[in-house]
Amino acid sequence: KANVYFDGKVISHGILLADGRKKSLGIIFPGEYHFGTGDPEVMEITSGACEVVLDGTTETLAVAAGASFDVPGNSGFTIRVTDSPCEYICSFGTP
Repeated sequence: KANVYFDGKVISHGILLADGRKKSLGIIFPGEYHFGTGDPEVMEITSGACEVVLDGTTETLAVAAGASFDVPGNSGFTIRVTDSPCEYICSFGTP
């Protein structure tokens, strides 16, 4: 079942792997969105590009396909997509 956020502009599908690891696969359409985290996360961008500002910072990270960024647990981030949709794999509980 899809998780749909921001009026359908962010869609993710949760996956539970056999070894207990949790991941989600998703797509982010152009716009700016804020997400909170419980567990630490690693966001791997697989297609497109985005800009990210981690909560508590002012630095804008440019992240393109093939790159990733880490988000601490109990935190959050603002993600901005300006062109074509951005696709990602999110791993929970790491680093």
